[in-house]
Formats: sequence, C-alpha cells, structure tokens
Amino acid sequence: MAYTAADVKNLRERTGAGMMDCKKALDETGGDFEAAVDALRAKGLAAAAKKSSRTAAEGLVGVAVSGNNGIAVEVNSETDFVAKNDQFQDFVRNATAAALAGGITDVEALKAAAYPGGGTVGEKLTNNVATIGENQQIRRIRATSVSQGLIVPYVHNAAVAGLGKIGVLVSLESELGADVLEPLGKQIAMHIAAAFPLALSADDLDPELLSRERKIAAEKAAESGKPADVQAKMVDGAVSKYAKENALLSQLFVMDNKTTIADVVAQAGKAAGKPIKLVDYVRYQLGEGIEKVESDFAAEVAAAAGLK
Repeated sequence: MAYTAADVKNLRERTGAGMMDCKKALDETGGDFEAAVDALRAKGLAAAAKKSSRTAAEGLVGVAVSGNNGIAVEVNSETDFVAKNDQFQDFVRNATAAALAGGITDVEALKAAAYPGGGTVGEKLTNNVATIGENQQIRRIRATSVSQGLIVPYVHNAAVAGLGKIGVLVSLESELGADVLEPLGKQIAMHIAAAFPLALSADDLDPELLSRERKIAAEKAAESGKPADVQAKMVDGAVSKYAKENALLSQLFVMDNKTTIADVVAQAGKAAGKPIKLVDYVRYQLGEGIEKVESDFAAEVAAAAGLK
C-alpha cells in the first residue's frame, strides 16, 4: 500500500469526500494524492477542490510600498502565539522593509541584507529562533512595480499595520492621482483577498492547471454518453468557465457579483477622464501550499491497525 492513514485524512479534508471513497481513490491511483483528488472530482465525489490556501501554517505576511514599488514577504512560525509576539512582528516588518529598500526578491539575498541595529536579516532570524524558542523561516518574497500610477497595499484582518494573514498589492498604471487610484485599488484588493484569483488574465494561467482541468472535464463528459462532438463542446466550455472564474480580470466583482474586474477598472477610468490599467497584483496568504503535520489519536489508532 503506497499511502498512509494521514493521506486518507488529508484527502478527505481536501475534497470533502467520504472516507471509503478517499481510500478507494488512493487505491486506484497507487497512492498518488493529486491524482486521487482529480479522480474524486471527475466522479463528482469531491465537494470542491479546496484551495491550498486552506492548509495550515502560522506566521505573518508583510506588505509595504515605497513610491512605485511594492513588496510582499511571508515569514512562517510554528504557532500563532509567536505570530502575536512583538519581537516576531518587528522582525517581519523590518525584513519586509529591507526587501523593499534593496529591491530584493530572493530569500537568501534577503537573509544577507543588513538588519536595522546591526548584523544581517539572517543573523537576526537565527537569534529570534534561539530567543523565542520556536523555528521560524522566511518563506517567499514577491515584488511589483508601476512606471506611473499607484501600488495599493491591503492586509485582510491585519494583526498590526502592514502585517496579517492575507497580504495584497494592486498595481494600477495611470496618469490619475491617488485620490482616484487608492479607493479603486483598495476595492480590487479586497476582491482579490476574497476571490483568490490564480492569474491576472486567462492567458497568464498555468498551462498545467488548464491541462488538468481539461482532463477532469473530459472524464466527466465521457460519462455523459453523449456524442463525441457534444463532449468536445462540453470540455471546451468547462475549461473556459474555469479560466474565466480564476483569472482576475474576468472574475465578477465581489461587491456586485455582476461586473467583471476589467469593467470595474475601465469604468473608473472613464468616470475620472483618463485610462487606468490593472497591470499586476500580488496575493500572499499565510501557509498556502504548506501541509502542517498533525498527530491525532485516530491516526495513531489507524497506524497501529496496520495502515502505516
């Protein structure tokens, strides 16, 4: 058997499918977790492919803007208790500022950067681990910029200014001033925090994601028993719908659920008398893609029963 009790548990949490359906899917896929997710979705047994943002990890996301440049940095800790620690918050704030000031987008380069008060960011991080008594790490960095316009930062449910669990940056190119761009950018940032787009436009979506969706749609269409030409249209329609729902510019604005983000931006520019272009965005949610290993009694019992 190529999977564990924890795999069954994680698959159930990820898809919402029943325990036995999860076991069967893992059996059929030889323990390939992602293939099992797809198999359950194709059979209509998964409530939805829960996004990786739902996986657990602690720490903080920091966002900062200076002039036409913005940066987002994620720093992880083992517990939420540490994320509320003033020393940890100061570190995330200063590390984010150092990345922004140095135009740094590489974790190792950030660790080598100077830290306020002396030493490097990496040395301060090592000291924090020793003094706080919990593992911490700088996980990722993403920068964005505009040639003219405004970058609007937003932190959803901020722990303190500029720090929280979801950090967003919205890059708007325009000749218009902050009086127009800032409120528009904040509304779009709130949408991004809630709607979790996967790319700016459909053309920017990961081809592997689209291929995966096409495969799932083809399996569902095949089960319909309809003619091949009808199945082909079903598949194309499903992939098109997926692209539209996951690309920011074609998503429906959460404020009214009827206007696309592209139209929201265009209408704002028209009302202000000069064009506005949404050229980029950053959305960092704490713990995206991180599986937090948890030990529980049920898993231990299952392991003792032979599902190790």
